[in-house]
Amino acid sequence: MIASLSLILLCQLAGEVIVRGLGLPMPGPVLGLLFLLLLLLARDRFAALARGPLQPDGVENASRGLLTHLSLLFVPAGVGVVQKLDLVAEHGIAVAAVLAISVVATLLVTVATFLVASRLMSRGRNAP
Repeated sequence: MIASLSLILLCQLAGEVIVRGLGLPMPGPVLGLLFLLLLLLARDRFAALARGPLQPDGVENASRGLLTHLSLLFVPAGVGVVQKLDLVAEHGIAVAAVLAISVVATLLVTVATFLVASRLMSRGRNAP
């Protein structure tokens, strides 16, 4: 499990280094997750890679362990909010408005994506 957790963290580190080094406008952990995805896809395609931390269910079990205790990762964020309560009080209405607008926008985009995908799939079934 330690090797699998190390692999996850190394992917995150690689993503962070590349994003900061190249000045890319995206979070480093997102790029790290893409690296991890590519590694897992390569592992499934090439049996020679299925060793060590990439062995079957190695990374998967480590990630399940992380997800089990995911709530602990929100403690630092909660402490940071409590430390900045004066800013929350000052800009709370604006933050709430932005959150509400972003939730509505996300829901509308999700519905539109579902409708487009549904239409494309129904066309594929009706095609000769």
